[in-house]
Amino acid sequence: MDISKFHGVVPAMATPFKSNHELDADRIPELIEGYIAAGVHGISVAGSQGEFFSLDMEEHLLLLEKTIEATDGRVPVYAGTGGVTTRRAIELTRAAESMGADLALIITPYFVQPSQEELIEHYTSVARATRLPVMLYNNPPRTSVNVLPRTLARCMSAAENIAGIKDSAGDLTQSIEFQLLAPRPALLFSGRDTIALAMMRHGAQGTISPAANVFPELMVAMYEACRSGDHDAALRISNIFAPLRAAWALGSFPVVIKEAMALAGRGAGPARPPIMPLTEQARAEVEAVVSRIAMLASKEHTGAHAQAD
Repeated sequence: MDISKFHGVVPAMATPFKSNHELDADRIPELIEGYIAAGVHGISVAGSQGEFFSLDMEEHLLLLEKTIEATDGRVPVYAGTGGVTTRRAIELTRAAESMGADLALIITPYFVQPSQEELIEHYTSVARATRLPVMLYNNPPRTSVNVLPRTLARCMSAAENIAGIKDSAGDLTQSIEFQLLAPRPALLFSGRDTIALAMMRHGAQGTISPAANVFPELMVAMYEACRSGDHDAALRISNIFAPLRAAWALGSFPVVIKEAMALAGRGAGPARPPIMPLTEQARAEVEAVVSRIAMLASKEHTGAHAQAD
C-alpha cells in the first residue's frame, strides 16, 4: 500500500449550508477550487469540522459524491466515513470507495465509548470491508474516546490497509508514540492547529486543519517552510494562527471557524442547530482575530517575496 501521496495541508472542509440550514451542494465546488488554488495537498470531507454528525445518510453520501467529483483527482480526498456503529462505518466506507475516495478517515464511535479491544475489532472490521487505506481519527475532546498508541499498533498488525491516524487529542507525547509503536511506517496527521508544526517536526506527514478553511495559503506556507528547513519562518507562521484556535472559546463548536470563513471571504453558511450564530460581541472579537491574522499573513507573504527577490 503506497501512502506517499498522503501528506501536507489538508483542509478539514466545513460543510456548506444555506441560510435555511439545507446542504448547499452548489457551494462545494467553489470551496474546493479556493482550497486547491491556495496549494493544499488534499481535501478532508465530512469530518468534525464538516458537521458530519448533523447529516442524514443521503446528505452524507451527496457531500462525499460532490466533493470527490469537484476535486477530480487533483489532490487526494480523505472521506469521513465514521459512525456510532461498525455497520454504519462499513456502509459509508464502501460507498466512499465506490465513488473514488482516496482514503477513509474514520472517527472513533462516540457516545457509546468503546473499550480499546472494541476499537480494535471495530477498525479491523471496517478495514477488511474495503480496499481503501484507512486512517483512524482520534478526537477525545469531542468523543470521550481516546485511541491508545498500542491500539493503533495492533490495528495496523491486524489489517494491512490501516495506514495510520489523525490525532486531535492535543497530546504531543501520545502523537509521537503512535509512530514509535507502529509496526510499519504510519501516517500521522495533526488535527490541532496549535501543535501541527510540533507534530510535523516529530515526523507527522501533515495536518488536517480547521484553520486551513480560513487561511489555506498561510497554512501551506508553514508546511513548506517546515519541509524546507526554515524553522524560524515555520514557527513564526504557526504563532500567527494560535489566536484563531483560542477564539474557538467564543462560540459552540464549530461555529467560530464558519464565521471566520465568512469574514475572510470564504463563507460556508451557518452551523446547523442547535449551534447558534455568534453574539455580536463574540463576532467582533473573531473579526479582530481574523483581521490581525490577515494583516500578519500579508506581511509574511511580502517578506517571503522580498527574500526571494
